[in-house]
Amino acid sequence: MQAPSVVSAKDLCLTYQANDGPVRALSDVNLDVRKGDFVSFIGPSGCGKTTFLRVIADLEKSTSGEISINGMTPAEARKARAYGYVFQAPALYPWRTIENNIALPLEIMGYGGADRTRRIAEALDLVGLSGFEKKFPWQLSGGMQQRASIARALAFDADLLLMDEPFGALDEIVRDHLNEELLKLWARTNKTICFVTHSIPEAVYLSTKIVVMSPRPGRVTDVIDSTLPAERPLDIRDTPEFLEIAHRVREGLRTGHSHEV
Repeated sequence: MQAPSVVSAKDLCLTYQANDGPVRALSDVNLDVRKGDFVSFIGPSGCGKTTFLRVIADLEKSTSGEISINGMTPAEARKARAYGYVFQAPALYPWRTIENNIALPLEIMGYGGADRTRRIAEALDLVGLSGFEKKFPWQLSGGMQQRASIARALAFDADLLLMDEPFGALDEIVRDHLNEELLKLWARTNKTICFVTHSIPEAVYLSTKIVVMSPRPGRVTDVIDSTLPAERPLDIRDTPEFLEIAHRVREGLRTGHSHEV
């Protein structure tokens, strides 16, 4: 039995006005993200990956077509706190401790003190930051700051997690470690994750489904269902099965470029 749809886009288009005229950011995007999926979006810079995430989050408005999140409009989903959002940079307030940064959305949503404390502790435990709650962001490494940002997105327990290239600025060793930790977190929480990346190995390693997008205007040129097992040690990246999927992603990116308009 197929899992229910969490994000559903039909003929989605987005055109915005720039100083030198209209820009087509997304063109006829059709996609279903199912409950429990880990979906990575990959494509060249400016192809609309982040724009699509922002449409889901009601931070951008589509020009035409349809999109729903758990059967709601993006505006309804935002008001229902249906998703957590992790940005490219940690975006932590430097004057707030880590626990108080994580508390911010909980305060805005009106959670009581005891409930806030419990949720903060659970979120810190999920990302491996228990014991660092009294630290300030500047006292943590870049990788730890990004884990705190993920904890903040997890604190109110939304089923959908939107992640916009969260590890792009980190070095390869830290990135590998956080990739491993993110897979463990996904397995523990059964969240649905939409993940933007420029890295083919990262997309293949993390995902149950990889969405390949073309240069602007952003179109979906391929949707690749992963055949990798749920248990994925880092050295799975050296296996023929992994390399075969990575090759298909690379070919999809090339094909998208060949149709550039």
